[in-house]
Amino acid sequence: MKIFIAGASGRVAQELISILLERGHDIYAGARSPEKLPSLLGLTAVKLDLKNGVSDLSQLLLGMDALYFTAGSRGRDLLQTDAFGAVKLMQAAQKAGVQRFIMLSSLFALEPEKWQNQALANLQDYYIAKFFADNYLLHQTDLDYTILQPGTLLEKPATGKVDFQPEKFAGNAIADVAQVLAGLLDKKASIGQVIKMIEGELAIDQALDTL
Repeated sequence: MKIFIAGASGRVAQELISILLERGHDIYAGARSPEKLPSLLGLTAVKLDLKNGVSDLSQLLLGMDALYFTAGSRGRDLLQTDAFGAVKLMQAAQKAGVQRFIMLSSLFALEPEKWQNQALANLQDYYIAKFFADNYLLHQTDLDYTILQPGTLLEKPATGKVDFQPEKFAGNAIADVAQVLAGLLDKKASIGQVIKMIEGELAIDQALDTL
């Protein structure tokens, strides 16, 4: 498949790219600074500016089979990148005829009543941005979407195990999040789903089979 990854220089995206390349996909890696991306067989670096208009963005997506949105401003540009940048890329995907859209979000982003957790005290504006982006994908598009909402991204070795029915806020190894994102690509049962995840006891492949 030809797969476009928005936010390709991010930590999750870098792990995701490695997995998808190993599986034989052609990756088009969209980043603000594509020259910083590694030179890898099967990887095409693409200049991506989420402040551009929908028509310009759609040109980057022509011929793609699927799109991952993993972009984020790390709090520096929440409205333009995390919220409206995501929305414009959804609109661009529709315009370019790219139906499959996999969104990397955050745990409980669609449940404001759970945002009072102390772990989220400094992330309220980020969560608001994700709330609006996720809602737009759910209710204002006809894309074949899957939204993955992991907990805190942790720089730790992969566990290979997850919990897709979390009741509390927790974290995930970055490599585990990337593994789940890669696995969602071919899981038709995941289309139209919002999937929450934290570290758990079920192997990732088994967890994906429960969708």
